[in-house]
Amino acid sequence: MLATLIYGERDIRVEEVPDPVLSTGGDAIVRVVAACVCGSDLWPYRGVTPTTHPHRIGHEFVGVVEEVGPEVKKIVPGDFVIAPFYDCDMTCVNCLNGVSTSCLHGGWWGSKDRLGGFADGGQGQKVRVPHADGTLVATPEYPREELIPGLLTLADVMGTGHHAAVSAGVTEGSTVVVVGDGAVGLCAVLAASRLGASRIIAMSRHEPRQELARAFGATDIVEERGDEGVAVVKALLDGIGADCVLEAVGTKESMDQAIRSARPGGMVGYVGVPNGGPELPVRPLFDGNIGVNGGVAPVRNYIEELLPDVWSGAIDPGRVFDLELPLDEAAEAYAAMDERRAIKVLLRP
Repeated sequence: MLATLIYGERDIRVEEVPDPVLSTGGDAIVRVVAACVCGSDLWPYRGVTPTTHPHRIGHEFVGVVEEVGPEVKKIVPGDFVIAPFYDCDMTCVNCLNGVSTSCLHGGWWGSKDRLGGFADGGQGQKVRVPHADGTLVATPEYPREELIPGLLTLADVMGTGHHAAVSAGVTEGSTVVVVGDGAVGLCAVLAASRLGASRIIAMSRHEPRQELARAFGATDIVEERGDEGVAVVKALLDGIGADCVLEAVGTKESMDQAIRSARPGGMVGYVGVPNGGPELPVRPLFDGNIGVNGGVAPVRNYIEELLPDVWSGAIDPGRVFDLELPLDEAAEAYAAMDERRAIKVLLRP
């Protein structure tokens, strides 16, 4: 089958690799219907995260189950399924506590699982899924074509944006600032709107992303950054700042922007993968009674909650995909996102 590998900085190749096989009893083979490139994939693509050897890449996919191991009881061949960006059993204490990214038995796509089988990277034609009954969520039936992009966002970006909103405590009537206008930041806008925020300020300098942010529920757009950006945000919010700030970038500058945009007693929900040395300035947090909460998003714990709204069309997070390419053009997908010619690229195997 075909799959995407990263060889090094800006070196993405689609190559023939062995077909996956059932190997650990509780696994499944999924034929991928749609996959995508994530913003976090750009860190190794840009060389920020070193690549020491060629390896499989990609961690977001939806598809159809072709085979299951003898221990699989819930997932059956023919199911259309959503896979989160990691595997988990959904039975260990961490999964049951809502933190399935810390599953005691889970792992990551494109690497060996804890039972010794290989969990294929998500940007390929097929994937062997460990812990199939825990990892995978089946949809009610095979979805209409127009729903597939939205369902794919539940593998990562919609659930991650939702995690930012939940971590910051967004509720009915909250005032919200979203730092970051990538797919996660835009989904954070949608998540805040879904949870009833009364005012949502999206920080964006890019017109197409501003338009989508408004479509997702943003009431205001702020293009300024740094001291000027903080001043504009506070001017919009009675001079005190936001109840909740959602940080979706992961740099020192974005975290500083987020913290200084919160009101005294406010909360920052952060989900940006840390790069560029983000730090927490304890004294300003202490002086302002500002809380910080978040981390790697346990999206598997959110899929059942968000799926009905995507399935019904109540929310349409799939609009973050503004470019679709065949799998064999994965290198162009990475380049388009790296050069900000696309918000998020959907790949069709």
